[in-house]
Amino acid sequence: MRTVFLGTTELAAAVLERLVASPHRPSLVVTRPDRPRGRGQRVQSPPVADAARTLGLEVFQPEDVNAEAAIARISAARPELLCMCAYGALLGDELLSRWEILNVHPSLLPRWRGAAPLERAIEAGDPLTGVSIMLTERELDAGPLLLQRSEPILPDDDWGSLSARIARLAGELLVDALDLRPPPRPQPSYGITYASRVEKHERVLDPALGCERLARRVRALNPHIGCHLQIPGGGDLKVRAARAHPGSSAVDARPGELVACRERLFLVAVDGLLELLRVQPAGGRAMGAAEFLRGHGRSVRRVEAAVC
Repeated sequence: MRTVFLGTTELAAAVLERLVASPHRPSLVVTRPDRPRGRGQRVQSPPVADAARTLGLEVFQPEDVNAEAAIARISAARPELLCMCAYGALLGDELLSRWEILNVHPSLLPRWRGAAPLERAIEAGDPLTGVSIMLTERELDAGPLLLQRSEPILPDDDWGSLSARIARLAGELLVDALDLRPPPRPQPSYGITYASRVEKHERVLDPALGCERLARRVRALNPHIGCHLQIPGGGDLKVRAARAHPGSSAVDARPGELVACRERLFLVAVDGLLELLRVQPAGGRAMGAAEFLRGHGRSVRRVEAAVC
């Protein structure tokens, strides 16, 4: 089947690679324009653009995919349908009416429609997530379902490990949908939740959330976004891995305080302790708690903690 692929992110790049290896190799790849990224604000191509060029595919990067010229460029590729995964912009009525558009979404719809489904599933403590292939309609992630497949969220999964499995599953499921062309079925009208984009304030570890939710948030945002807290004396400390100890306490320590016991590092939460297993000081590399304390231990108060 002759396809055009729309996508931007690393997940979309993995799906594209699987699609290219199938009989449904895209005749055109549409992705977002190059943008400044990172601390140095160096202009970089989206992951899908890099993958497409490596695969020898034609790349198109319009500022507005709904513009007349962009639609004409897509039409010139003569697609029978469009495939989309994490494109990052809404499609207008003209595109939606001219082609059938299969959308790859990393959740078990209708749970976690929206921008950050894997992050929200981990943070909520969901035991399962998965991939849905749906027909794209005007309402966000609400189109009829073609295929779904589940994937367990393991107790030690973070976003990085889970998204790698989801990427493989997503590519396989899209190819299955193109091969089988199953009849669409409406999404259930119950169980609808929305996965809002992760905001800047959510990256700060707030002790009022409780230690178990904080531990899940660390997993949900690692390694692509990251959580952080302020260390005594100033400066950010990124938290790469953490473990919750509900009900534990540290002598004379208040919620929000960073404390150490022997070679272990803790953030005091309202309902227990969050053990910081792997951290990254500003401008440094990721390291275990013991190594961090050897280099920065003078700025962290020593206590006797119930979990030590």
